[in-house]
Amino acid sequence: MTENEIFEFLKNVLTDYFEIDANKITMDARLNEDLDVDSIDAIDMMSYIKKETGREIEPAQFKEVKTIRDIIDIIMKQMNNNENN
Repeated sequence: MTENEIFEFLKNVLTDYFEIDANKITMDARLNEDLDVDSIDAIDMMSYIKKETGREIEPAQFKEVKTIRDIIDIIMKQMNNNENN
């Protein structure tokens, strides 16, 4: 998956499952402050990410996540690590 494909996937999850206005979802949108994603929503989002990408974001990693871009960076890093192994 490319960075843009991951972004589009996250955007679809946030609009379809969390009913967030697509216009609010940008790479730099802050999950809590801009999108009102709370901790329960974050757990659900991690589940959708794992199901779609096969990548699991550990709770400790997710605590560091502030923006959509942060999630994409974690997934891209995991994908690159797997390619190099």
